[in-house]
Amino acid sequence: MNLSTQIKPISYLKSHTAQIVKELAASREPMVITQNGEATLVVMDVQSFEQRENTLALLKILALGQREIEHGAFQDAEDVFAQIDRLDAQ
Repeated sequence: MNLSTQIKPISYLKSHTAQIVKELAASREPMVITQNGEATLVVMDVQSFEQRENTLALLKILALGQREIEHGAFQDAEDVFAQIDRLDAQ
């Protein structure tokens, strides 16, 4: 992803909205919008946004799991499967 080619002023967004929507949907690359020379927002297609949110959610789950492992809050797989086998036998 090369954001330097995807930086546009807010006036460009206002005057080329339909074209921007088509470009973002096709390229799936985000666009940085500036106002008064400062980056103020990022515009992206919904599919890319949803994919990014799902990725972040998975990363949070992995981080929580890693934290639990570091604190010893886990069970060995063998123990878990043994418990399942005991429940199935009942």
